[in-house]
Amino acid sequence: MSTHAEDDVISPMSTERSPSSSPTTAAPNVDRAVANRTRTFDNPRLRKDFAAQDAFLYLEDFLAPEVTAQLVQSARGLLGEVNRNYLPGHKQGGSVSRHTIDRLAPFIAELYRSKELIGWLEQLSGDKLQVSPADDPHAYALYYYTRAGDHIGWHYDTSYYDGRRYTLLLGVIDESSCRLDYELHTRNPDVPDQPGSVQIPPGGLVFFDGDKLRHRITPAAANEMRVSLTFEYVTDPNMRPWRRFISNMKDAIAYFGFRQVFRQMTRRGKDHA
Repeated sequence: MSTHAEDDVISPMSTERSPSSSPTTAAPNVDRAVANRTRTFDNPRLRKDFAAQDAFLYLEDFLAPEVTAQLVQSARGLLGEVNRNYLPGHKQGGSVSRHTIDRLAPFIAELYRSKELIGWLEQLSGDKLQVSPADDPHAYALYYYTRAGDHIGWHYDTSYYDGRRYTLLLGVIDESSCRLDYELHTRNPDVPDQPGSVQIPPGGLVFFDGDKLRHRITPAAANEMRVSLTFEYVTDPNMRPWRRFISNMKDAIAYFGFRQVFRQMTRRGKDHA
């Protein structure tokens, strides 16, 4: 196993520029924007669809256009912060963790914590959802597919928390042929597996229980670009120490780099000293 987790960082993490510093319109009010969208949906039907598909839902058009535009601006502004990684036979691509997002794209963090968004997701899931702990780099993160062959193989979004972890995947930029391939009901022996495939446009949504959905992103071709944003919500924010170690190592090797993951842990230790 090899990785470019540290050596392939495109620019130093000490960069303090902000994507929001370029001329642009004011960021929208996220709660108002989410509420204006979700109140137009047939939410009882969506809840039934989510349950019938074993905790999975795809909506082609979810975010308000002004929210999508803000996310696109943030994603392009963070290109210089992307941490490239490569795991032979499994994944290749780039990532930006919540810690960098907190510094340079706070609008994303605001959307993640939107009470309207969380409340709507609770309606779908039937669970009381909480934001992930502050030291979890996966709580919200951007994933970049910008080189030929960038992809991620078949996997589950395994939860290392004591409870369930739900993934909300939002389309941000899609100038690619990449697709989200998935299989439903793989954990239910009484229901046949159901394959599917979608190409998520900007503003589109996929919401699922990470331990139930087997999925992958197909490889990007040359001169293509795909950026997605994921939010992770949990039903129990507690994690056993040995699981925390496994989770941190996975994040450091496969996604964000050792510097980003373990620097945050060091800072947390100093804060509690």
